[in-house]
Formats: sequence, C-alpha cells, structure tokens
Amino acid sequence: MKIFRIVIPLVLVTAILLTGCQGKVDQPPAPTSIPLPTAQPGSSGGGTEPLNPPPRVIPPENSIQLPEGFGITVYADELEGPRMMAFGPDDMIYVAEPSTGRILRLPDRDGDGIADGIEIAADELLDPTSLAFYKDGSMYVAETTRVIRLEDPDEDGFYQEREIIVAGIAAGGNTSRTIIFSPDWQHLYLSIGSSCNVCREQDQRRATVMRFNPDGSGDRIYTKGLRYVVGMAFNPRNAILWVTNVERTGLGVDLPPETLYVIYIDADAGWPFCHAGRITDPEYGNKNSCEEVLSPYFELEAHTIPFGITFYTGEQFPEQYQNDLFIALHGSSEGAQAVGHKIIRIPFGPGENGPVQDFAVGWLLEDGTNWGTPVDLIVGPDGSLFLSDDSRGIIYRIYYSG
Repeated sequence: MKIFRIVIPLVLVTAILLTGCQGKVDQPPAPTSIPLPTAQPGSSGGGTEPLNPPPRVIPPENSIQLPEGFGITVYADELEGPRMMAFGPDDMIYVAEPSTGRILRLPDRDGDGIADGIEIAADELLDPTSLAFYKDGSMYVAETTRVIRLEDPDEDGFYQEREIIVAGIAAGGNTSRTIIFSPDWQHLYLSIGSSCNVCREQDQRRATVMRFNPDGSGDRIYTKGLRYVVGMAFNPRNAILWVTNVERTGLGVDLPPETLYVIYIDADAGWPFCHAGRITDPEYGNKNSCEEVLSPYFELEAHTIPFGITFYTGEQFPEQYQNDLFIALHGSSEGAQAVGHKIIRIPFGPGENGPVQDFAVGWLLEDGTNWGTPVDLIVGPDGSLFLSDDSRGIIYRIYYSG
C-alpha cells in the first residue's frame, strides 16, 4: 500500500447475578434479561434492499464468519498498530497510530471500497490512541498524558496548528485514552484507565470518565470506579452515554465478567472494591462494597477485553440492525484458553434489549491461537462498518450485499 509522507515540522439490566449486590444508585431502567453470548452468525439478513457491495474485495487472510448477506474486505493494511478511528468532515477515515505517534488519513477517492493509500494528517504525537472531530472541523487527539486540538490542515490534509487542551494526565498502567463529544457539542468526555490491575489510586482521576468543556475548562469526574474504559458511544436515540469496561484479572477463568455500562454524572461503578456491581474484591472489598454502586447494563464473557463500540446509524444494513450496538472484543488468554477476538452485537430495536450475540467471528482459531485483535468500530457514510485490528495493522470494511 502506497504511503504518502508529508514532512512538516509541526506536529440489565438484570445482569446474570450469581451472588450479590444490587446497585442502589438511581439509574436508567434496565432491560429484563441479558443472556450471555451464545448465538452464532448465520441468521438471515433479509429485510431491506441491499446496497451494492464494494467494487473491489480483498479477502482477509482467514475466513471470517458473518450473518447471511454480509461480506468483509481489507480496506487498508500495512499500518502499525491502528487503534481508534473517526470519520472527518471530508468523510475520510482517520485513525490513531500510537506506536508511530501519527494520525493517518485513509481516503477512498475512487470509490472502489479500498483505501487509495496512507496519508499522514499529524505526526510527532505522544502515544495518540483516539481522536474526535469537533463541530468546527478541528481534530481533538487523546495522547497518554494530554488532549490536544489540531487545526488548519494544508492542501495535503496535514494539520499545521496544535494547541494543548488538557494536560497533566497521569502516565503508566492502562494508557489508552478515548475521547468523544456529546451530541450537543457542549462537552468532551475522556476515559482515563487505572494504573494497575487492582489498587487504591493516588490520583482520583484514574479509573474514571472525565468531562470537560471543549476548551478544556470545567473538568470534573463524570463517573468513577471504572477500571479501564476504552469504548464510548452515545445512543443516538436518547443521547445516553454507553461505555465498555475491562475488568480486573486474577479471580479465575470466569470472573469477573467484562461489563457494559450506561454512565451518568456522579455515579460510582465500584472499582477497586467491587467488580461488575456484585463481586466483592477479595483484597480491597468488604461486605458493603457492592452497595450504592452502579450496576452494569450487560455482562460479557470474562477476559474478552471489550474495546470499541458503536451504535449502527447507517442505512445499508437491514432494518433489524438499526440502532444495534456493536462491540469489538480485543481478546485475551486467561489460563490456557484464548477468548474474545470477535465482534458481538446487541439488538436495540423496538422492544429489544439483547440478547448478546456473535456478529463476526474467525480471528480465534480452533487450536486456541488468534490471528487478529479487533479494536475499534465506526459506521461509514455509506453505512458500512469499519473495524481496526492493531495486531495485524489492518482496517476492515464490513458491508451488506443481500
């Protein structure tokens, strides 16, 4: 893949409860059931007239199983650890590349469904992991220790001006930072992971989602007690903020479950004293630790490491996929068995709240090894679903062809 190098010196729920503590904090009403993911892809995708599939299709290295009518193509490759993505005002994909300190743009100007090349939109950044575009077209980038705003792209799309918006974020531990703007553009949300697997933090901003004004002022802890939030998405129907949370390890193969939360101001999800709203930590917790904490809306399979999430807002997929939540499971190995390494879907149609079901599988092989690690998901202007894979250096495009 051709790289254009630009050198410029700038840079619920009723959660399946086994024991426990029911959260007593006031929160949105939960759905009535949350079966763990057992469904396999293959159900019919009918219901709408399909759009044309991409003119070019580059198959993945190994087979990926999707529901009937869906396809997948390599959109871009030869990237170096791509993480979180966003579509810019120009309708092109921008992706953070932490290991190289770059933000890349992946255009498809000829409309053939494959990126034309890799263009550098910003470089010399400090471990950038996510980005978000503001309503004025400026790009906000979350680095490990700060958030910066980039403006004034030149004719090649390289951003020439930068300004520090948030500084002094602690380094170390879980260093991935995710940013997202509220639908009304009034606030910027920033996730700051914990410094450890389980511990008492010295910095109260660790293991939280913070909220700021777009200029970096007005900072406050929005929700605390979330060990490691990576995925954040507002439900477009009601502007409620959903997040994925990577729970602690070391309690066994099946505990604690990974979690999906609806969060709101001044809520506490319990870490490090309580996990998943119901599991008392054996080292830091006590009999009251799971009282008055936020309960997860859904529990997911333990140690699957849920990362990027998106609500489907396109028109390409069949009607039954509208507003459904898609989650990328980065995957891990706790004990001898690898888990995750797939995309799951939670239906949110009229009267629906689940169940959790597999949508795209195949990165985890039968011998327990994996050949890919899904990271982030975003919906494209044409309704396709784009997926980043940081271990393979690939961006995939998932489309519906009927």
